[in-house]
This record gives sequence, C-alpha cells and structure tokens, in this order.
Amino acid sequence: MKTKPKLRAVSPNDTEPSKPKILIYGKPGVGKTWSAIDFPNVYYIDSEGGANLKHYIDKLRKSNGVYLGPDQGGADMETIIEQIQALATEDHPYKTLVIDSISKAFNNEITKEAERIEDSGRKNEFGADKKPAVNLMRKLVRWLQRLDMNVILIAHEKSEWGKDARGDRVEIGSTFDCWDKLEYELHLCLNIRKIAGNRIAKVRKTRLEQFPDADSFEWSYKTFAEKYGMDIVQRSVKQLELASVEQIQELNSLMDIIKLPDDWMQKCLKKADVDSFDEMDSDKIKTLINFLKNKTVQKEIK
Repeated sequence: MKTKPKLRAVSPNDTEPSKPKILIYGKPGVGKTWSAIDFPNVYYIDSEGGANLKHYIDKLRKSNGVYLGPDQGGADMETIIEQIQALATEDHPYKTLVIDSISKAFNNEITKEAERIEDSGRKNEFGADKKPAVNLMRKLVRWLQRLDMNVILIAHEKSEWGKDARGDRVEIGSTFDCWDKLEYELHLCLNIRKIAGNRIAKVRKTRLEQFPDADSFEWSYKTFAEKYGMDIVQRSVKQLELASVEQIQELNSLMDIIKLPDDWMQKCLKKADVDSFDEMDSDKIKTLINFLKNKTVQKEIK
C-alpha cells in the first residue's frame, strides 16, 4: 500500500533569513574586487591571478581573509566546487565566499571542451562546447544554495544584443559574461559603475524587497550590509551535516534486501538535488533508512 503523503511546510517563524548570494559585474577598474574583500572574513577564490598584488593581499589579510589562486586550482570549476563543498561541511572562520571571476572559470571550461571536440574530430554544433560548463555551473549553484556564507560572484561585463524596430541586430546594453541563467539562481544581480569617483550599484535582477528592480545605491560593504541586514551578513556560519559512512552502508544494505523500483535511487537523489548519497544531508538519509526499515518490517509480517 502506498504511504499517504504528508504536508512538510514549517512555520515562517522557524526559518532563518539566508545569507546573501549575489552576482556583480562591471567594466574593468570600477572596484569590484576591492569592494568585495571589504566583506567579513573572505575566502577569496581568484581564477585570474589578478588579486595577488600586495595591496589586495594586505587588505585581505586585514579582513581575516585567505587567498586561493590559479596555482591552487582557483581557475578550475571542479576545484572551485570542491572548495564550496568543504566550506559547507567543515568548521572554519570564514563568512564570505568571493569567486573572482566566475566568467574566467566558466569560459575556461568552454575552451577545454572545445579543444576536446576539435581533437576528437567532431563538429562543435548546437553549443556542444558549453554543455559541460553549464552542468558544472548548475552543480556549483546547488552547493552555493546549501552554503551558509555570504557569496559574491564577480563577472566580466559584455555587450547585450537585441533587435531594433527594423529587425536589425543592435547593441542594447550590457550584461554579465557567464551562464545566462545565473542571475535567476541568486538573490541579486548588480551592475557596478563608477560615476564621479563613486561606486554605484544598479539592480538588474532581484528577489529582495530592500533592493527594488532598477534601484541604484552606493556600492560598498557598509551600505549593502545595512540594507540587507548587518546581523545576517555578520552572523556565524553553520555547517551542513552530511550522511555518515555508517548511514550510507546501512542504506546500501537495506537496498540490497528490499526489492525497489529500478529508478528509486535516482528519484531520491533528484528529490534531494544531489548527485550521490554521500552529498545528502544526514537527516534526509535517516528518513530514507527509516522508510526502508519500515518496508523490511512489512515484508517480515507478510
């Protein structure tokens, strides 16, 4: 007999406001990097090697931050994802993750796949070179959503194209250089400009009422944190408790005993939005174990 579904929603009083996940982009020299490392306790991933200059490193050190550059894997998407997984699950003092730039890391993956396609003699059709990079971005975003840290993804700026009244292709503005769906996966997307010596952020896309669409404000840590909530931005980080080795072993043993539909495991992973059971939260694995234990009891009764 199929188990009757149960309502799972909780009271809004039981949910904690999440830390900000934002994407910023702008022209070179507007101060995207300089302002980002003003955030508290930065774990700075540098995909370009552009922030290893003394004044950046000195500022990062003063803010109790650390640096991971291209020599440590900062330009490789898989390494970046591994670092996010570690930040999500290990004890550490860091409160802000900055990836600078996400454009470089994303485009590196496209270049690598284009070279693989060319070396294999295949045609690079229908955006084939972009598919692995997009899949990695989806995985990166999934882990960012589980990460209890302030997140700033810094992107390059590129021209945005559209059509005029005659149907001709024309430049209609600017946008960020990365996966085009990225802005929809985060809380906020900001275009950073420098006007009369001041850094100004214009809201391009938002889910936040305190940052209305097309609004402009001074781009600085203090201004942003006051608008978002200083207590949230500076709040201590909580780590995820992932499934233990013992839990996974118990789950596998139960799956060997009980006859399950062929697609049961894939459905469980998809529902949890993970690639494997060892990426699943401990409490979710516990729920699956209890479900299978109940199935075992029912089987014994029969």
